[in-house]
Amino acid sequence: MTRDPNDARLTPDIPVHAAEDILGDLGMARIMLDDRVYTLRLTRARKLILTK
Repeated sequence: MTRDPNDARLTPDIPVHAAEDILGDLGMARIMLDDRVYTLRLTRARKLILTK
């Protein structure tokens, strides 16, 4: 299901990011929060998984 970022049901003050922009060609990104690093990855089924 594709969501339109202009959909009125979305809260306007919460940013919307395209997963492809964040994940890049590798389909994976590291996200830091305080002193912890998390991995966000795209599965073959096109689902996002966030792990420590």
